[in-house]
Amino acid sequence: MVDLFYYVNGHFVAASQAAIAAGDLGLVRGYGVFDVLRTYGGVPFALRPHLQRLQRSAQQIDLALPWTIEELEQLIHRLLALNAAATGHYPGESDLTIRLIVTGGVSADFLLPGNQPSLLILPAPVRTPPAQLYHTGATLVTADIARFMPSVKSINYIGAILGQKQARQAGAVEALYCTQAGVISECTTANFFVVRGGQLITPDQDILAGVTRAVALELAAALGDVLLRPIPRQELAEVDEAFITSTTKEIMPIVRIDDVVIGSGRPGPYTQRLAERFQAHVRQVAVAV
Repeated sequence: MVDLFYYVNGHFVAASQAAIAAGDLGLVRGYGVFDVLRTYGGVPFALRPHLQRLQRSAQQIDLALPWTIEELEQLIHRLLALNAAATGHYPGESDLTIRLIVTGGVSADFLLPGNQPSLLILPAPVRTPPAQLYHTGATLVTADIARFMPSVKSINYIGAILGQKQARQAGAVEALYCTQAGVISECTTANFFVVRGGQLITPDQDILAGVTRAVALELAAALGDVLLRPIPRQELAEVDEAFITSTTKEIMPIVRIDDVVIGSGRPGPYTQRLAERFQAHVRQVAVAV
């Protein structure tokens, strides 16, 4: 298997040789942000919105991000070209996820950042969920876990990891954050939607503004009304459909949450139509660029 190239602090290096300093604040304090996008047909999908979200996340935790969006775009394209040459794959033959990580860099006192943050860009083969989940639907479990600064895509993933472990133990694909008051927000790595009476409903508070979520909302405007509001857990028994969105899961139908069967227990027509529109959209974007 060919070793992919990473970008680490000014250098393009083989993944097996990539390293950061032991005193980096991302390691010793968990001080950093990240973002993840993917390619379709070798073309980075929604690249600028992802980089803009990375900027917003850094700003919210007062983390220096000295690279412009244009500079980050250039680094990503150079890295994709380098890996295409190294693997012998033409663009589009093997799509990748692209993970950008920015940390506070090396700290003299292991607490406050110095003058140079760290930047890592880590490509990896896209790991798609089992196709069967899109035909039969997937399940979620609710998790009463408080999320730290939900509008920041932080490298602090303790709550998400605990939620993911809970989901795996239950045979679910994701954990759905639910407050003690019974209000649902989002999953650990995905946004959450329900359909009720032909209306699409999704939370807009205490969530990370997903890039795939934004595309889904734009496409959904042609399918009917869209409501942005909290979703009480007790409402789940009354909805017709549910689905989640993320970079790698795209639009995944949900048919059960804990012991609650959603709608008919099968992926619904609204979710299927929206998924078809999303697939058509990404194909068009890949061809157009």
